[in-house]
Amino acid sequence: MAKRDYYEVLGVDKSADESAIKKAYRKKAIKFHPDKNPGDKEAEEKFKEAAEAYEILSNPEKKARYDRYGHAGVDPNAGFGGAGGAGMTMDDIFSHFGDIFGGGGGDPFSSFFGGGGGRSRTRGERGKNLRIKVSLTLEEIASGVKKKVKVKKHNTCSTCNGSGAKDANSISTCTTCGGRGAVNQIRSTMFGQMQTTVTCPTCNGRGEVVTNKCGSCRGEGVVFSEETIELDIPAGVSEGMQITFRGKGSAGRFGGPNGDLLVVIAEKEHEDFDRDGQSLIYDLYLNFADLALGASVEVPTLEGRVKIKIPEGTQAGKIFRLKGKGLPEVQAYGKGDLLVHVNVWTPKKLSAEERKMLETMRESDNFNPNPETKSKGFLGRMKDIFN
Repeated sequence: MAKRDYYEVLGVDKSADESAIKKAYRKKAIKFHPDKNPGDKEAEEKFKEAAEAYEILSNPEKKARYDRYGHAGVDPNAGFGGAGGAGMTMDDIFSHFGDIFGGGGGDPFSSFFGGGGGRSRTRGERGKNLRIKVSLTLEEIASGVKKKVKVKKHNTCSTCNGSGAKDANSISTCTTCGGRGAVNQIRSTMFGQMQTTVTCPTCNGRGEVVTNKCGSCRGEGVVFSEETIELDIPAGVSEGMQITFRGKGSAGRFGGPNGDLLVVIAEKEHEDFDRDGQSLIYDLYLNFADLALGASVEVPTLEGRVKIKIPEGTQAGKIFRLKGKGLPEVQAYGKGDLLVHVNVWTPKKLSAEERKMLETMRESDNFNPNPETKSKGFLGRMKDIFN
């Protein structure tokens, strides 16, 4: 079944600001929360759908891609390494609630709806997000590339598989909460006594306690080490663009979910080309004779060298456009162009014979500048290229 528009899901229009988007999500989350709608699969799906919409629209980079390319722009299987919100679990959704409703995360609604049950029990602490920079050549940007990078981060302890315990007999049910991960508190208010459900202070919501810690990770469930990660970078990325690789960040403590790896793109300077969006610019230097007589010359492209014809009488500043020889747009069809800017090469030293030849030409009326009245300058030629 096709996904609904994210703006439609939250009931806001495209001009909605961050505050309006957050407010709309709060309203949907409260309405369709599973504890308020026990056993209602449709409500649960709408709850997840709203969380996915908020995940995209609350992030400026993802929102910009979604506005331009729709669901394909944030599809984790379309080249962005998990940039979208698809595949979110209930743990992922509840881990974000601290930012929306205040507090330290977890599910804040359990106290509102008089329960929480097993949902108050958490899978440990979510790992931290990591940010790294990856430098790419224009050739790699043109085709997309798989990059292996070494990242120092917290990884799941291989000795205890993230439990933090020495062995299976070193884990016991928390006696404070009875394994629920939460405890009830009764407090007096102006409306009388009210019962709320809070995270268990003894086990921090896990429902279990470690009685004998793992010697490798000292009970943390994670160890700091270096990991080699393969990144699938899509074609067409640009300087400063950030790509999110979900679950590739630091491992969570006590079996918690991994954080994300945020990859910032840096472009390496190219010896031949300058970049302008999806277009590439190449400065071609020719001698006066080639411009006056015409010539066939080779110019470089990202796929190899190609020949172009220089017509007789070509003026310096002329721009030749090679269609489709530029860079692709991310998650889009088509490619930019290669713009070849013609420059005349002036020798700095002349022999006596060369000087005599040039003196003769200088006296000729045909070599005196006589531009046509309708001849366009550089800016005019650039406008013609892009129109």
